[in-house]
Amino acid sequence: MTDRPWLAFYGDLPADIDVPDATMFELVAASARRWPDRTALVYVGRRITYAELLADIERCALALRAAGVGAGDSVTLSMPNVPNTIVLFYALNRIGARAVMTHPLSSPTELQHYLTESGSRWAVTMDLFYGRFRDILAETSVERLLICHFSDYLSGPKKLGFKVTKGRKIAPVPKDDPRVITWRRFLKQKPQPPVGSEPLVAPEPLVEPEPLVEPVETLAEPHDPRPSDVVLFSGGTSALPKGIELSSANFNALAVSMGAITGITVGDSVLAILPVFHGFGLGLCIHTPLTVGAFAILVPEFSARVYIDNLVKYSPSYIAGVPTLFQALLAEPTFAKVSFDTLRGAYSGGDSLTPALKARFDEAIGAQGSRVELMEGYGLTECVTACTVSPAHHYRENSIGIPIPGMRVEVADSAGRELPYGEEGELCVTGPTLMQGYLNDPEATAATLRRHEDGLTWLHTGDIGTMDADGYLYFRGRSKRIIKVSGVSVYPAQVEQVLEAHPGVRRACVIGTPDEYQLSSVKAFVVPAEGTRGDDRLRDELLAHCRKHLMKWAVPRSIEFRDELPTTLVGKIAYTQLEQEELGRAT
Repeated sequence: MTDRPWLAFYGDLPADIDVPDATMFELVAASARRWPDRTALVYVGRRITYAELLADIERCALALRAAGVGAGDSVTLSMPNVPNTIVLFYALNRIGARAVMTHPLSSPTELQHYLTESGSRWAVTMDLFYGRFRDILAETSVERLLICHFSDYLSGPKKLGFKVTKGRKIAPVPKDDPRVITWRRFLKQKPQPPVGSEPLVAPEPLVEPEPLVEPVETLAEPHDPRPSDVVLFSGGTSALPKGIELSSANFNALAVSMGAITGITVGDSVLAILPVFHGFGLGLCIHTPLTVGAFAILVPEFSARVYIDNLVKYSPSYIAGVPTLFQALLAEPTFAKVSFDTLRGAYSGGDSLTPALKARFDEAIGAQGSRVELMEGYGLTECVTACTVSPAHHYRENSIGIPIPGMRVEVADSAGRELPYGEEGELCVTGPTLMQGYLNDPEATAATLRRHEDGLTWLHTGDIGTMDADGYLYFRGRSKRIIKVSGVSVYPAQVEQVLEAHPGVRRACVIGTPDEYQLSSVKAFVVPAEGTRGDDRLRDELLAHCRKHLMKWAVPRSIEFRDELPTTLVGKIAYTQLEQEELGRAT
């Protein structure tokens, strides 16, 4: 596409962007040199300055290198939004190692898959989740398990308060486990770096404030030739999620683009409740603000009341979340007491935002002093996160917006040929945030990243949509089977595989059903094995089995037993027929 009609709605935004030729660490270190005394992170009331953050990143990088972790190694971080996670993420980037970000509530089966697939030598988690790792480490390549505590970065009184309240409910990690090392003991290691290695010290201050680093052109070819720096797990056609390899350039490109759109600047704040193991939370709510001297308010656990407490206490400049979050906020009576006078941006992603929910939220925050509206975005982990956003003051109902600076989107047919405006086809994306590929899966990579006639590599999303003559995009559905539960991707194939591994199940089919709070929930149709009764006892067994092997969002909300499941002419389960039946019931 040469005309890019959406540029008419850009205003002062650049059509394309220059991506800094730097690592993620180097951009954050540059922020620390410029604004050492400014706040970088806020965690349960404690403010951590850029100078403190950089010092901890350097200390952590030294400890990692001393422990034998080096360039090219993988370390799995199964962590919530706590300062340890941020320090580790940039420390790994500092030494050229790869951060593998996973959900701390993943099942042991999923964790084993992540650790094995990434070849991680170290894993990091909280004491609360030690039990999820204990029994699987022997089946992986992991040599050490680094245990962090929620109290590691709490101030004195709050540290004591946590230990005598919530901390008492967390089972202690056995001290005799030789694989375990605690955060404090880990950081106390102070050996010298290996001879000939780059010294781990903060770079010299820049003489001139601009430019940070040399920019590089972005649209000629979006791929970074360097090895991947981050692995995020998301869905594919297989039963278990695929590892998506991303580079520093991918995250830096997103930071530049979203920085231009939002106008975020020094001293601004982002309320970071979106998880750091997701591209939306990591790229938009952490890396973007830290590259411009803004700060992230870390929220380690989600509840609408905790979120509202943070809104009241900090009056953040920007908020971002999934539709379920905004729905939950509106349901809380105390939300009406929040002032939004200082709010500069509100963004929704991870699932479709209904026009009704947007209207309700806009009306609510408008009555409470806001001059902004909730903007919807669309994206995939394969391009870090957002690649389209609704332009300010130009929202169109049911549209997922227009491409962000530096990115291009087209609607193509099955052969990758661009279709005319208004015609339905596959959404394809290109630009500097495109992934390096799927971890250990060159075939899936080749099927997803394809070179088109224009010479550019395009990401085939598997999503169906249209584009109007102004460049606005409209999402119509997913060609891949994915259920979005509270913004979390659930893959029916994975749930079906787990169910059919139970001896009491002959066949299973999983679909998404409408849910008032989660927007979608998981429903399973099960044909019991011969000689097994489909009763409450089997249902309880299957739910317990699923809780053991799946994250909580993937556990079926309901199970319906049937004698047979409908099939297509070639013998495949006709899940679309079951979806239509459920839709008929709901209607």
